[in-house]
Amino acid sequence: MTDAPEGPPPVPPKRRGLFRRVKREDLEARAHAFEEDFRAQVAATRAQIDATNVKIEARTGRNLPLAILIGIGLGLALVFSLIFVKAIFMIFAGALIGFTVFELASALRFAGRDVPRWPTVIAGVATVPAAFYLGDQGKWLVTLAGILFVTLWRVAELARPSHRSMTRDLWADIAAGAFIQVYVPFLGSFAVLLAAQVGGEWWALASLVTVVLVDIGAYASGLTFGKHPMAPRISPKKTWEGFAGSVVVAIVAGVLLSIFMLREPWWFGLIFGAVMVFTATIGDLTESLIKRDLGIKDISTWLPGHGGLLDRLDSILPSSAAAFILFLIFS
Repeated sequence: MTDAPEGPPPVPPKRRGLFRRVKREDLEARAHAFEEDFRAQVAATRAQIDATNVKIEARTGRNLPLAILIGIGLGLALVFSLIFVKAIFMIFAGALIGFTVFELASALRFAGRDVPRWPTVIAGVATVPAAFYLGDQGKWLVTLAGILFVTLWRVAELARPSHRSMTRDLWADIAAGAFIQVYVPFLGSFAVLLAAQVGGEWWALASLVTVVLVDIGAYASGLTFGKHPMAPRISPKKTWEGFAGSVVVAIVAGVLLSIFMLREPWWFGLIFGAVMVFTATIGDLTESLIKRDLGIKDISTWLPGHGGLLDRLDSILPSSAAAFILFLIFS
């Protein structure tokens, strides 16, 4: 009978501890090396993203990640309020118009025009519920009353020595106050007026979606192919290539929204898209002209990556009025 084969000789306790310590140190070294490599990759990726953002911002004037996040947040809030509770949309629109009126009045005051800010905000916000509850006639009446209110307030301020000015400057201040009421509350409240109609919320949503897509199409096409400035004296970063991209996007979006959202024939989508891209472009150029005359890059810095609220609403303001007219004609 043979003896069983002997196993490996037992490891002394001291050598066992040495093996465990070496193994643990090896694992720690590998983990440390992996952590350093991971940090280096993250740093390199972040540097590459930052460099790309710097190039994009230098070419387009926007901080792209912040612009996307803020745009998505505002868009979701607007869509939710517009579709589910129209009264909430009225409040949401009133807040946007109020803040936009305040920042535009502040910009004009910075340029030397003595525009009473809070009376201007009160008059502008009053246009929103008037459009929602009183309709088109109420909207017109409240707008005219708001212009009169701001004008009388500015005239009453002449009693204070700090607000006295020459007759020519006084008329310029009055004109500036009236311009704000027409440009922001009057045009902007067309979206509220449209949403208050039966089925009008879908027309308002379609116009907003189209304008947003027009902006995205112009941005992407201009960033990729833009070489020929469209209006170099007004807005040097806008190109004909970007405009062409916005036209294509607007026509496609108009046809799809016309069929699936507005329940209109496909050919109406061609009209809808063409009108939206025209009014959006005019609104964008108008706001750029205002900023050029004021000598500023953005109306304000309230929205990182976007500038001010007016920098986001410039295309929407005239497009809302155009969408309401199309609704009256075709719906």
